[in-house]
Amino acid sequence: MTDIFERLKNGEAVDMASDDSYISIAVPYMERCRKICHKINMAEPDMQKNKPLFNELFEQKLPKSSTICSPVQIDYAKQISIGDRVFINHSLTCMAAGGIIIEDNVMIGPEVALLTANHDFQNLWILKPKAITIKKGAWIGGRVSIMPGVTIGEGAIVAGGSVVTKDVLANTIVGGNPAHFIKNK
Repeated sequence: MTDIFERLKNGEAVDMASDDSYISIAVPYMERCRKICHKINMAEPDMQKNKPLFNELFEQKLPKSSTICSPVQIDYAKQISIGDRVFINHSLTCMAAGGIIIEDNVMIGPEVALLTANHDFQNLWILKPKAITIKKGAWIGGRVSIMPGVTIGEGAIVAGGSVVTKDVLANTIVGGNPAHFIKNK
């Protein structure tokens, strides 16, 4: 049987109220992440001093060349993959049940939300995750929200304040709510 985290990454619908694996494994793991995020958020905002806490959060899988600024809210750090030379500004929110891949050389502005989870309209306890992928060299502006299942193409730019509901092609600039094509780079 596939573990709950793989099931979520694979986009399997999960009943949060009755799925034993979700309740006994995923929920305690989420609490672990929230507690570490609380430690990070209560610490002095010092990128170097907070690196050990971020390493604990990401189970030692955060590249040394990548930086995340506090504060953060991350529910499932084990569902997130961060490449080399990634810079993430303050106030990142990740609902990462469905998986988030951030490739090399990505820049993420302040107050960005990466949201991989949605719910069944008939039963809100049913979690319906879809992965988010941000390809190499993309730049996500401040206060952007990226919705479940979206891929941001290599070298793409998402203008600040955008809500991204559909895939963004490589080397394009998008913006707005919902985000739409503005121009090629």
